[in-house]
Amino acid sequence: MARFHPLPVAAVDRLTDDSVALTFTVPAELREEYRHAPGQHLALRRTADGTEIRRTYSICSPAPEPGGEGPRTLRVGVRLVEGGAFSPYALKEINVGDELEVMTPAGRFTLEPAPGLYAAIVGGSGITPVLSIASTLLAREPAARFCLIRSDRTTASTMFLEEVADLKDRYPDRLQLVTVLSREEQQAGLPSGRLDRERLTSLLPALLPVAEVAGWFLCGPFGLVQGAERALREIGVPRSRVHEEIFHVDATAPPATTSAPTHATVTARLDGRGGSWPVRDGESVLETVLRNRPDAPYACKGGVCGTCRAFLVSGEVRMDRNFALEPEETEAGYVLACQSHPLTETVEVDFDR
Repeated sequence: MARFHPLPVAAVDRLTDDSVALTFTVPAELREEYRHAPGQHLALRRTADGTEIRRTYSICSPAPEPGGEGPRTLRVGVRLVEGGAFSPYALKEINVGDELEVMTPAGRFTLEPAPGLYAAIVGGSGITPVLSIASTLLAREPAARFCLIRSDRTTASTMFLEEVADLKDRYPDRLQLVTVLSREEQQAGLPSGRLDRERLTSLLPALLPVAEVAGWFLCGPFGLVQGAERALREIGVPRSRVHEEIFHVDATAPPATTSAPTHATVTARLDGRGGSWPVRDGESVLETVLRNRPDAPYACKGGVCGTCRAFLVSGEVRMDRNFALEPEETEAGYVLACQSHPLTETVEVDFDR
């Protein structure tokens, strides 16, 4: 069960003019709780003007060895979002020695290290979880190779530039690095421009043996991820090999196409305890549960992070949108509680599965 703990800030490193890396110290008694898989994220919590604000940020540091000690530190990357509720605070106000409320790791955009060829297509801050995935894979699995295709506006705006360069120096024969800048010409490498579907469709087969790639990891803004997914489909990559994580998406939800019942009840199991509560008009399943169980897991409330994933035991729901669950997860019965609205008079979900 995900929980928040106060963690001290050990370092604040400026990456670019509009991004920082925050490093947290993990006390010995909490290291097992913060054990993470490569690619997972953390939710950070603060209260401003009486309102609780949560935002998720991917862990960029390598995952701890299985069976060994949990992580002594955790590092995340934060990019400024103009008008955002958390990132301006992170860039301008957080200092070494401050304590932040940090949720234990979550997320399924992960890779269990294994032999083979893997690839990632990332844009902007989408490098953050992939840096953890690639560094963990290459360190643990000598028979693994990784191709990293990254898109950024300019060199100056590129997050974790030195960290990726160090990784390339450490594994020159097993890490293939391809950089594309959309607003700046490079002296060597690919011409500038966006990595859209058309460009990727022709570029990918020229870069690597597509059929041999065991797993593709797409991360970044919605447009880039959607274009990359379509390009992979066009060149014959099975959907089961493609893993996606969206960082930026339009906040507007699609209009409801099916009406909810006048009186509905949500039953939820959470951390071993259950309860049933009436749904107020327009509420999502998560909102109903939160009114009665403030410890229910969530972070973005936008259908992006997947922290509120729950198993639909019975009843039917309408999910407004889903940018977090893989097709096999929804087929297995999982929903995003923050986006789910009851379509039947009774709905039962289980957060513990």
